[in-house]
Amino acid sequence: MNTLSASQLEDLACQIKQWAAELGFQQCGITGTDLSSEGEHLREWLARGYQGEMGYLENHFDKRLDPTLLVPGTRRIISVRMDYLPPDVKTLGILKQRDKAYIARYTLGRDYHKTMRKRLTRLGQRIEQACDALGYRAFVDSAPVLERPLAREAGIGWQGKHSLILNREAGSWFLLGELFVDLPLPLDEPYEEEHCGRCTACLDICPTGAFPAPGVLDARRCISYLTIEYRGSIEPELRPLIGNRIFGCDDCQLICPWNRFARHSGEADFQPRHRLDDIDLLELFEWSEEAFLRNTEGSAIRRTGYEGWQRNLAVALGNGSGGPRVERALEARRETATALVREHIDWALERLRTGPNAVPLPIVEHPRARKLPE
Repeated sequence: MNTLSASQLEDLACQIKQWAAELGFQQCGITGTDLSSEGEHLREWLARGYQGEMGYLENHFDKRLDPTLLVPGTRRIISVRMDYLPPDVKTLGILKQRDKAYIARYTLGRDYHKTMRKRLTRLGQRIEQACDALGYRAFVDSAPVLERPLAREAGIGWQGKHSLILNREAGSWFLLGELFVDLPLPLDEPYEEEHCGRCTACLDICPTGAFPAPGVLDARRCISYLTIEYRGSIEPELRPLIGNRIFGCDDCQLICPWNRFARHSGEADFQPRHRLDDIDLLELFEWSEEAFLRNTEGSAIRRTGYEGWQRNLAVALGNGSGGPRVERALEARRETATALVREHIDWALERLRTGPNAVPLPIVEHPRARKLPE
């Protein structure tokens, strides 16, 4: 049972934010557990089927709105953010080279789930030591937790029209995590005001038109969903729009004017591995399953699985400039590919052999967008 006075809890909250900074988090806020106001929006989003095949998002509905049902005894939630964009990493320059692989920049290094959860657990341990007794549990994009509304309520930022959390001093190139605690810590002010104004750059640039309305994402058309979560056959009409994006998509962030304030991360875990920030599609396509597992050990990229990896690369190669070497590689892999991958290889070969691509690759260029390294 908590025996700290109000002034002691105030002091502890200040210490928690200092400890969070020492552990590598760029911001930390404290909020309560009532998310009931999110119920109507979430229910409607699910009813429209915008979750695609992510059936787990339909589970534990009540726990999403009431975190105390997920972790009994929870009284406050500590929300943190961690910048992840490595310095000097290429973005637009890779998107413009159709034979290069574009991988969402948050997955270039070590799996962020592991990095952040470890730090959050250490934060919980520090609080526990300060209080002599504490119940806590760390979450990073896991379990039925509404991390973006929690971040907003904790004062981290507002939810932009692309549905991501935006911060006036840091843009959106950051990851979120939560620490559930059973202490009645003082609450931070929620980030109630939004600063997107009339700008619709993120909605307009989306290659597949995945935003039916501001702040509403239809995952079934989202490249991140299609290349990471989705396990089936990608609709032929969407394949040309995917371009060279083989794992995730950053277009809505690249175009966002607020990301001119984004800060690069010096976190070693987020530095690119195996040249994944600047590597040819064909080189990745020729990885064996053993090489895929070896080179993605400890990486979030493993989530798509080798079959999904091959499927995505086949689509990207079909959107590339082709040539005899590419066609030979596709034909050779076709002999041993699964039915799913074979279908996408056949599409790629037909596309490469029937002339120039009919649909140009969507490229992020906007006068208000942050100038990123080529």
